[in-house]
Amino acid sequence: MKTILSPNRREQSATNERGKLFSYTIPMDPCDLFVFYQSQRTSSTGQRFYWKNSDGSFRIVGSGIAATFTSKSPERRFEHIQQQWDKLLQDAHIENKYDIPGTGPLLFGGFSFDIDQIPADEWSSFGDSLFYLPEIMITCLDEQYFLTMNQFGALDQREGEFLKQWVKQMKGKPNPFPKLLTQKEYDVEGWLQSVEEVVDELQNTDMQKVVLARKLQLDFAEPLQSETIIDQLLSEQPSSYVFSMEAEDSCFLGASPERLVEKVNQRVLSTCLAGSIARGKSEQEDKKLGNDLLHDSKNLFEHGLVVSMIEDALRPFCEELLIPNQPNLMKKPYIQHLYTPVEGRAKKESSIFAMVQSLHPTPALGGVPTRPAMKMIRDKENMDRGFYGSPIGWTDYRGNGEFIVGIRSGLTKGSSAFLYAGCGLVSDSIADKELIETRIKFQPMLRAFGKESL
Repeated sequence: MKTILSPNRREQSATNERGKLFSYTIPMDPCDLFVFYQSQRTSSTGQRFYWKNSDGSFRIVGSGIAATFTSKSPERRFEHIQQQWDKLLQDAHIENKYDIPGTGPLLFGGFSFDIDQIPADEWSSFGDSLFYLPEIMITCLDEQYFLTMNQFGALDQREGEFLKQWVKQMKGKPNPFPKLLTQKEYDVEGWLQSVEEVVDELQNTDMQKVVLARKLQLDFAEPLQSETIIDQLLSEQPSSYVFSMEAEDSCFLGASPERLVEKVNQRVLSTCLAGSIARGKSEQEDKKLGNDLLHDSKNLFEHGLVVSMIEDALRPFCEELLIPNQPNLMKKPYIQHLYTPVEGRAKKESSIFAMVQSLHPTPALGGVPTRPAMKMIRDKENMDRGFYGSPIGWTDYRGNGEFIVGIRSGLTKGSSAFLYAGCGLVSDSIADKELIETRIKFQPMLRAFGKESL
């Protein structure tokens, strides 16, 4: 089967000339969602997304674009996306008798980190907000599989049955990486100077923290294919969120350890993640490094800022909120973090978009206080983060959803890749140590692109 999406449906999604939405969900036999994602490259390149949660119990793949959602007012982008989604759903015809989050009509996408930053060319396909309603979607929750089809106009349910049978026969293997031609760390000396200037401001003003990021560029001999990178991430980062969102010839993808917020019915979960150190080469060294992190005043201070902010951001939306007094360790293949889970019960009128707006940017990616920290980032970072460090995720027509913080991530555009990493600066930060921290944080994505290290 060469294609699934007909030309007239693609034209409809591109022009956003929409009528009434018809959505149809049916159960299906177990299948490999990654192989389905890969199989759609010929027919739907630039129109796919992939999502796996941290424990692998929930996965979604979308192919084709039934509708695109953006905002013409950056200052009100969270509200506008919600309003467009609500309006579309008002008259939608939805056939879904399964009470499973992530089935039926669903939006997948994200927001840029900073609407006031000068846009970079590599992020031109994403804008300040971008969400898709997929034409075809497969959802897996606890090994239950469902196929959802979304279309503007009456659905031919026979196509769903045909797809179910076709997916069962799929096989595939990602192509190898093309040859790496060049790699470039952007202005390391300038970045170190910026770190010192930010630390000086922190020592002499009321600001408590600023997160400064930097980027690395890789150029390859041929255009990159997102499924090759996803396959690496799934293999090397099994306990992280693995995500991919294509837009034209670009793809934002990564393996984030950090949930921003999850909402299923009235249950709300969030994650406080700040303060990090390398993994040890032996079990004994790893344990010592983790213990050092748990007692390091600089990292504990940085972590405490995140906990306080997330509590303040979520409390207006929740009837109750539970937060442990002390952080634990979250251990990933190359890094270990200070980690505090947050759990709450949402008020009935609370939407996940409103929570995301209140939470972004957390002190783990922005700073404290937020506004002066964001201004400092614009002045000193000398780059556009695009969707790096931003909310990316999904929400369904019932109001369920989950967003993560788009870290340990990169952007592919044609034959180039841009990788991003940041570090939290406080008044006693040391520039050379912060540079080392960013190089540790580059490791997951470098490995995903077939490189061992810088």
